Amino acid sequence: MPGILYIVPTPVGNLEDMTFRAIKVLKEADLILAEDTRTSSVLLRHYDIHGKLQSHHKYNEHKTVELVKERILGGLNVALISDAGTPGISDPGFLLARACANEGIEVQTLPGATACIPAIVSSGLPCDRFCFEGFLPQKKGRTSALAALALETRTMIFYESPYRLVKTLEQMASLFGDERQCSVAREISKLHEEHKRGSLAELAAWFREHEPKGEIVIVVAGCSDLAPKTAVKEGKGREEKTGEGKERSSKYKLKHRIEEEDCGEEESEGGS
Repeated sequence: MPGILYIVPTPVGNLEDMTFRAIKVLKEADLILAEDTRTSSVLLRHYDIHGKLQSHHKYNEHKTVELVKERILGGLNVALISDAGTPGISDPGFLLARACANEGIEVQTLPGATACIPAIVSSGLPCDRFCFEGFLPQKKGRTSALAALALETRTMIFYESPYRLVKTLEQMASLFGDERQCSVAREISKLHEEHKRGSLAELAAWFREHEPKGEIVIVVAGCSDLAPKTAVKEGKGREEKTGEGKERSSKYKLKHRIEEEDCGEEESEGGS
């Protein structure tokens, strides 16, 4: 009889955020797959968990998925954890979950820790409808990825490195508008947890003067009902005033500017 794949969230900060069920599943699992065995060993020792530990990360998951799937088909119960949060959410997990689901293996995901939900709930921005965008491309495509979201009406959630935070906020201000409301959450569930709220321009200025540290979640308000109408109205006015040919030229220039910025990002980050 096949075993079960358990996807187990682990604390994003405070070790006491671990659930009773997560501890039980990890203690009873035949095999624990960890993104980084050194990091996970700290958590496992804290809860006196001594199961067999094996690495499963973005650099080897394409090779390990089939092997793990065969072991589950052979009757082993396997638990998948990441360094922090829920596997599959900006962490390895999707490939294994898909392979097991396609094979008819039972996949159980435990509810639990993730940084994006506390960040949006604490932001003061609408959380009835939102989209999770994860990490933006590090090199080519950042500007075009953001431009595609300029008229997104849902609240948006991004993960970001502290080293790129200011640049990202500046890009968002340029494409979404300086006054678009935003919240930057830092070090969720850790000792120095912090939430800064304001417009994109204000937060970019703040973090230029106060160097950010730790893990970052950016929560950005969606485009308001007024913004798309204003954009349409202004576009109509331009068409009436200057004709369709010039409007198409303006759109081409915007597209060209985005492509130039994307190429500039690739060149500036190519050596990092």
